[in-house]
Amino acid sequence: MSNLFILLLVPVISAIVLCFVKDAIRAKWIALIAALLELGLSIPFLCGFIPDASIQFEQRWMWVESLGIQFHIGIDGISLPMLLLTNGLIPLIVLSSFRKAHKGNFFALISFMQAGLLLVFLALDAFTFYVGWEVALIPIYFICALWGDGDRIRINLKFFVYTFFGSLLMLVALIYLYNQSVTPSFEWSAFVALDLSESAQRWIFWAFFLAFAIKIPIFPFHTWQPDTYTHAPAAGTMLLAGIMLKMGVYGLIRWLLPVAPLGALAYSQVVMVLCVIGIVYASIIAFKQQDAKRLIAYSSIAHVGLISAGVFSWNLEGLQGAIIQMVNHGLSVVGIFFIIDILQERTGTRTLAEWGGMASKTPRLATVFLIILMGAVGLPLTNGFIGEFLLLKGVFDYGVWYAVFGGLTLILGAVYMLRLYQKSMLGALPERYVNVLDIKGYEVLVLAVIVFFTLFLGVWPKAILQLSEASVTNLLNQIKF
Repeated sequence: MSNLFILLLVPVISAIVLCFVKDAIRAKWIALIAALLELGLSIPFLCGFIPDASIQFEQRWMWVESLGIQFHIGIDGISLPMLLLTNGLIPLIVLSSFRKAHKGNFFALISFMQAGLLLVFLALDAFTFYVGWEVALIPIYFICALWGDGDRIRINLKFFVYTFFGSLLMLVALIYLYNQSVTPSFEWSAFVALDLSESAQRWIFWAFFLAFAIKIPIFPFHTWQPDTYTHAPAAGTMLLAGIMLKMGVYGLIRWLLPVAPLGALAYSQVVMVLCVIGIVYASIIAFKQQDAKRLIAYSSIAHVGLISAGVFSWNLEGLQGAIIQMVNHGLSVVGIFFIIDILQERTGTRTLAEWGGMASKTPRLATVFLIILMGAVGLPLTNGFIGEFLLLKGVFDYGVWYAVFGGLTLILGAVYMLRLYQKSMLGALPERYVNVLDIKGYEVLVLAVIVFFTLFLGVWPKAILQLSEASVTNLLNQIKF
């Protein structure tokens, strides 16, 4: 039960097997079974987790003995929600791809990416973390480049260059920190214990921050994101928005804050200004979009801007809000992108001006769409409410005006999300859509699961908050100024 390594091994084995499966039907079932197995293997770690500040289920092996590099993984209250989010969303993403005639190589890339994502969230050694960081990038690049649409090669090359540039900056910082250790080590605990000068922490801050800000993305490092999200296949967009961007936020919490606190303190106001600008800018741009996927892409920039502001608010509410909102955003954005993909398949378009009146023909879709949208805009008793409340409380305690402008994401978010619903579900039904079909089968199953957790986490957010509270409190106590 405590063998954490098996969570990394299962998706790797699944990816290898799927590489040789040419039959589309067999491939999707193997991928789904492997994803469900991985989810099932995660449950004992949740049940056996003690909600304190300790690292649990640790495993380590010497990897490169001459350099002191270890393969070191473990779980605490910050990483466990990310583990559950990853292994919970992957089966839904696989199931949402069932109507496509994808062969085994497509699902193999998803499984391989899952292994990279998990390695990022479980790593307690910087070298291990960096390997996972790069491993997760490779499969999503090929997913978007091979199965995307439009000018996908140019768009994904831009995405790759942006993220790889950030990765190289982070690698420079990691090597520097490794050389500063008393006994050269990439251990997270060794990095946190370093007594670095403020000048050193300042440049380390930027090396880490740029890598994580590009991945999230935070304004003005977001320019790769709208095109990539828009032209990626549905599963690729779900992976990017639902899970992969959380790598950046997680990196801020796990690595940047405890390793370079003086740098983070020195530039926290700069970051808060960038986050607030991103919230307002992306929300206004989202309101003007006619492509539904592009609208949600910009809305994602606004939402993660508030999450990042919560991280830099330096208080319990902000960090707790960031962690639960990462989970909430992942659920909501995967549901919305799946619904947009369903509508595109039914109508042949994503243009809002060509939709309308779908609720009269698809009442089940209209109902689940509305519930998921309410969660995305933070309606009370839905998953988004408590996360946004905690984030705004944390940002308010940092600075009133940051909260005032950051809070615009609630107002503007409601405007563009309700506009999306109005343009797609309400009004007159175009004559060419009179035979459009409602959701059924696995479509209902995927959306029902998302609706359930949208309401469950809205009613009982403690399910996530109690896991992370002790670890977040300990992190705040660890930070040395």
